[in-house]
Amino acid sequence: MDPIPITVTERRGRLHASSGAPWEPVVGYSRGVRAGRAVAVTGTVGRRSDGRYPPTAEAQTRRALEIIRATLEALGARLEDVVRTRIFVTDIGQWEAIGRVHGEVFGHVLPCTTMVEVSRLIDPEALVEIEADALVEE
Repeated sequence: MDPIPITVTERRGRLHASSGAPWEPVVGYSRGVRAGRAVAVTGTVGRRSDGRYPPTAEAQTRRALEIIRATLEALGARLEDVVRTRIFVTDIGQWEAIGRVHGEVFGHVLPCTTMVEVSRLIDPEALVEIEADALVEE
């Protein structure tokens, strides 16, 4: 498995996760934030640690969900805590392959989800971007 380096810092009583993506400091955001029981994971693309993307939407979905899982775990949450995902795709014709991977990961959780086609993502090689929101049981 490709390593996913997530670092967590505390700011103003919140936990902030960073994956070291080059655009995090430019845009000014965190990979994920935990405030109390709520955890939000920002839009995540399937970029590998070497900066390259897997060639298919299916493989990019799998990688994005691996990064989301690592982010959730770094913030003390689990996939089972996810209540909503949002999936942005550049080719809705790939919905079934993308959805199948989402189902492999979340089929036992059954969060709310939305999948929409967008004209493009910030990186032209990215085919899929996924957000996740979770509520941690206390």
